[in-house]
Amino acid sequence: MKSRTRIKICGLSQPADIDHAVALGVDAIGLVFYPPSPRYVDLARAAELARRVPPYVSLVGLFVNATAREIARTVEAVPLTTLQFHGDETPAQCAVLSAAAGNRPYMRAMRIGPDTKDSGDLLQFANAYTAAQGLLLDALVEGYGGGGQVFDWSLIPKDIARRAVLSGGLNAHNVAEAIGRVTPYAVDVSSGVEVSRGVKDHARMTAFVHAVRAADAE
Repeated sequence: MKSRTRIKICGLSQPADIDHAVALGVDAIGLVFYPPSPRYVDLARAAELARRVPPYVSLVGLFVNATAREIARTVEAVPLTTLQFHGDETPAQCAVLSAAAGNRPYMRAMRIGPDTKDSGDLLQFANAYTAAQGLLLDALVEGYGGGGQVFDWSLIPKDIARRAVLSGGLNAHNVAEAIGRVTPYAVDVSSGVEVSRGVKDHARMTAFVHAVRAADAE
């Protein structure tokens, strides 16, 4: 029997968006703590949003090259379930940052670009980050984040797919194909459910979740 694909919607910044995501039954909500991002939320705003998240919905904090002190301040203010490291963090740095957050589990993002020629690069990355709870696979673009770009899904080995969170250019129109080809543990969407950078659209959020559920039912 095919397992259910978990869903994370990232970059939420408005109370109504949190409420809609929860009503749709998503598994995880992502808050961005990277100031240059248009989806950035400060600690006061993040704490307000976190209070709207019910039990059993994971609250994921996205960080880019943050310091241990910044991580510690964040988890003191916001009850994050999981950390997501989306910068240049080494395995050793990830361990230090996790410890600063009370040993919270973390995911490590791998940004896949045109220089990634075969699955060996992904296997090497996965082997280096065995302590990570999961690997978030995203497209390499200028700066940090996928920028709504799709990468070559055929590069993803089956051994990685079972612990992978697939991201990068996903939307309601292509997520079923992505699930069928990769069979990831989870999918992560941000720009694919927006009307403009950082502005979520409830109809697109709904369509995305329904597309994932339909793919699982096939």
